[in-house]
Amino acid sequence: MNQHIRFALSLSYDQYLKVYQGVAKNVSVIADDGRRVAFPAGRIQSFLTKQGINGQFEMELTPENKFVSIKKLT
Repeated sequence: MNQHIRFALSLSYDQYLKVYQGVAKNVSVIADDGRRVAFPAGRIQSFLTKQGINGQFEMELTPENKFVSIKKLT
C-alpha cells in the first residue's frame, strides 16, 4: 500500500531560484508526522509562482519509497 506524506512548504521565489543557479538540488521538509523528507526540487517546480511555493502538500510514495506524485492541498 502506498504511503502519503503531508507537509507544509513555504519557499520564496528567490529561494527556489537557487535550484536554477545550481546551488540547491533538493528540498528538505519536516512532514506533519515529524519525519524529515528530502526530495529533488524539480518535483515541486510546477507549483512555483512569482510569490514562490507556499501551501500544504501531499506526496505519494510506493512501499519501496519510490516517488509517485505530489499534489497541493491548499
